[in-house]
Amino acid sequence: MPELPDIELYLHALAPRVAGERLERIRLASPFLVRSFDPPISAAEGLVVSGLRRIGKRIVFGLETDLFLVLHLMIAGRLRWRDAGAKIPGRRGLAAFDFAGGTLLLTEAGSKRRASLHLVRGEAALRQHDRGGIEVLDADRDAFARALARRRHTLKRALTDQSIFSGIGNAYSDEILHRARLSPFKLSDRLTESELDRLHQATLSVLAEWRDRLRAETGDDFPEKVTAFREGMAVHGRFRKPCPDCGAPIQRIVYAENESNYCAACQTGGRLLADRALSRLLKDDWPRTLEELELRSG
Repeated sequence: MPELPDIELYLHALAPRVAGERLERIRLASPFLVRSFDPPISAAEGLVVSGLRRIGKRIVFGLETDLFLVLHLMIAGRLRWRDAGAKIPGRRGLAAFDFAGGTLLLTEAGSKRRASLHLVRGEAALRQHDRGGIEVLDADRDAFARALARRRHTLKRALTDQSIFSGIGNAYSDEILHRARLSPFKLSDRLTESELDRLHQATLSVLAEWRDRLRAETGDDFPEKVTAFREGMAVHGRFRKPCPDCGAPIQRIVYAENESNYCAACQTGGRLLADRALSRLLKDDWPRTLEELELRSG
């Protein structure tokens, strides 16, 4: 799922292409995309894009007459910039937003249609799409600590809870926790002051570094490869590969549709974390440490 650095990259690329431009037409290829009905989606056609912003993982197109298009890409939604009037791709295409200078295509991989588009009127209606999490890049240490204290979660869940922190998801939470040298399953109310400092600083540095890195790599082009698995990540998507800091193999826990990637040596004192289903199945055969894992696989 595109997260804060990825959404910021899209906004950076969209601004010179659509800000101040007239949205001439919206072409829909999927009946499941539009999730609002009043005002009708056709009301956005012919209006000038007055501004762009991000709400969590959502892209917001501000339009004349106080209307807002709210686009949530969910897991597999992606944007493509093509020549004006470009055809919507057959199997993956969901919609096309036509401007005089080009067409913005919305696609979604896979068979499940989760991406959504809303058209709302006024700031009050727009705020209903805000889950309430703080913007961490604008938050000082005290604001970060207050947000974390809202409810008792594991750190992995707290970082990805949009009612606590806005825009962080599965991929960058892994990178943040590795940078902070903290277990993904450590409870948020068990942090020492030193650990809280590390988590705050890691959150700021990881998100800012990847935002700036992605912009530098893309330049003036439109981003074509927005992905959760990027070259240069420390742990996310690097199961069994060596940790860039210590060389120990990266570990992974898969649960539901999410996963947690971590370095046991750097983050859990060498202890392996077991997902519930697998640990129940293996019981005493589940290795507890990196040393046990190496002995069994050697």
